[in-house]
Amino acid sequence: MVTPRSERLVWELDWNLLRTFVVIAEVKSITRAAERLNLKQPSVSNALKRLEDRVGRRLVERDATRFDLTEVGQLLYEQAVEVFGTISQLPQLVRGVSDDVTGHVTIAVASHVVSPIFDRALMEFHRNYPRATLNISVAASGEVTRQVREKRASFGLCLVSVRDPALDYLLVFREFFGFFCGPHHRLFGREGLKLADLKGETSVSFHTDHIADALRPVALLRSEAKLNANVVGVSSSLEEVRRMIVAGLGVGPLPLHVARRDVADGVLWRLPPYEAPPAIDIFLLTNPDKALNRAEKALLAGLQMLIAETPVEERIYTD
Repeated sequence: MVTPRSERLVWELDWNLLRTFVVIAEVKSITRAAERLNLKQPSVSNALKRLEDRVGRRLVERDATRFDLTEVGQLLYEQAVEVFGTISQLPQLVRGVSDDVTGHVTIAVASHVVSPIFDRALMEFHRNYPRATLNISVAASGEVTRQVREKRASFGLCLVSVRDPALDYLLVFREFFGFFCGPHHRLFGREGLKLADLKGETSVSFHTDHIADALRPVALLRSEAKLNANVVGVSSSLEEVRRMIVAGLGVGPLPLHVARRDVADGVLWRLPPYEAPPAIDIFLLTNPDKALNRAEKALLAGLQMLIAETPVEERIYTD
């Protein structure tokens, strides 16, 4: 009996080609994909051609100025991500099969997620399940969302600009951002400043500080303050943005409740606006299609319970 073409594709497909294609689709470049995979560029190009031959359809349209997935390529990418996400869960699921909760939890967070609720959830989880293990990775909010979408993270905590319909969202807390400068800045220690006093100042910020991204309210305030349009330093890490502010590279935004101690210690100085600072919501992201091991279920349930039990007004960090 002749095997149908669709079944031959499943049984004969080289999964390494699929993995290579996922990276190509994500970085939108053969060259960058080769760098990420630590392969030669011709090897990556050949892998794409072999996969297109196997599928029987063109997957990428590219020339000197553009690199786009075809409709079939986009469909294949989405399905491949689902496949790899499911496979990546197997080690954690296997480790979690025992009478005791011994599984592993992978959490993706944006760097300025500073919340006593999250801290308490971790404390109680470790106290109740000391044999379970954790990995907390810090990334830009878009990458946090991607990891949850691709089932590489048990759940995520981050800012949200556009909601992914495949994910569930739960508000964890609201924080407010202010502008700060370091001890070497000319505005440090000056009282009675107005927003107009920031006009033309150099600045540093987060990667997501754009009108179309998660820190849109901060980007709008930057525009209103007429800060210098050329941002001299950016990072997805709160600690690195703080470092640049303290080092005097420029004015920068930080969550008020996170910067409170540095202000008290004389390391940072709060700048205007002092009234109605921009508000940013931090969400818990979960993927309802992800199979959770017992440790993941326990930590997630504990965090969700603490969020539900804490009144909203206590989850608004004004300073």
